[in-house]
Amino acid sequence: MGRLILFLFLSFALMLAPSEIFAQGCAMCKAVAQGEGTGVFGGEQSIGRGLNRGILYLMAVPYALLFLLFRKRIVGFFKEFAGAQG
Repeated sequence: MGRLILFLFLSFALMLAPSEIFAQGCAMCKAVAQGEGTGVFGGEQSIGRGLNRGILYLMAVPYALLFLLFRKRIVGFFKEFAGAQG
């Protein structure tokens, strides 16, 4: 019971914390995003596009690794799901 209360208290405290605590990013991305944007290989549009592509790349790598590690289970699940009746 004590662990549950502690967990709920910490969860509530994290929800009340300011969002700036969790909005951390890499130093290079922050510096580029806060920069002027003029005179840098095409201006602000190019910078934003590059940051978005970098974020998508960093998001895709863990999913690809998980798929490679658990592909037999994933394929087995889809085969079982396709063969299920009802």
